[in-house]
Amino acid sequence: MSTGTVRVRTSAPATRVYQALTTAGELRVWLAEHAHVDLERGEYEFWGRYTPDGERGRQELLGADGTAVRFSWSLYGTEYTVELGVEQRDGETLIAATQSPYPDWGVGEERDEVVQTFWPLVLGNLVDHVEGRPVLGFCDFTTPEQRFEFEIAAPPAAVVDALTDAGKFARWFGAGMEIEPHVGGRWTMGSLDEDPNPAKIIALDEERFALRFPDGMVTSWELKGSDGRTRLTFVQSGFDAANPPYGSWTGWLSGFADLRRMLELPDWRPMWHSYDLPGLPQGVLFPQ
Repeated sequence: MSTGTVRVRTSAPATRVYQALTTAGELRVWLAEHAHVDLERGEYEFWGRYTPDGERGRQELLGADGTAVRFSWSLYGTEYTVELGVEQRDGETLIAATQSPYPDWGVGEERDEVVQTFWPLVLGNLVDHVEGRPVLGFCDFTTPEQRFEFEIAAPPAAVVDALTDAGKFARWFGAGMEIEPHVGGRWTMGSLDEDPNPAKIIALDEERFALRFPDGMVTSWELKGSDGRTRLTFVQSGFDAANPPYGSWTGWLSGFADLRRMLELPDWRPMWHSYDLPGLPQGVLFPQ
């Protein structure tokens, strides 16, 4: 059975992280719209708009020992085992989300991609939460609309640079991309030499950066600057509303917490620490 693990780093102590992992009120800040926890009674559930297949709680507690909480999760008809743990390693606090079974990278249906991208998004929220910063936000699995707004304490030019400079992009997003940075240029996650159907850049200035993919989907970043800050509106459109691409949407959102941190924190390091994911090709993701 395949197992996948995503690890992030935080400056918060391990005890603070474990508290956030096991307190219902805190889960409602970084993980889910609704949560219920009673470790003594063996109860650990979360559900709501921000949880895939989230009409009700579908988790059962398997154990909690002061460093990790383990639970089963019936998701889309598959029974998963999840462990959320925290440890001190090499002077750092690491938070790990481990899930089994874990879909092979790049193989499977849209639901498999949601399984792959859900934990990176909420782990980014968790890191901000335990460090005393506002969380970035969530994917709403109850609506096909894919529009997300947040503020960054940096001017639009710095945000556009972070979005279009391949080296900077790899650091905050944790994955490589190649770009021809002009309208009409090509863009791909990975290598242009290996992608026969890359996206095309349809807008690129300090107010909008937009990509059109071969299937007709458009991904755009709209930027509005004021007093050294940027209001960034991220939109995906042009997809089948009956089958929204929640996996790619959640994947994009998972990177934005570190984009914001990179541009706001003077001592920033990427939150992405390491990945152990089945089928992951060499060089696709770049833990730092």
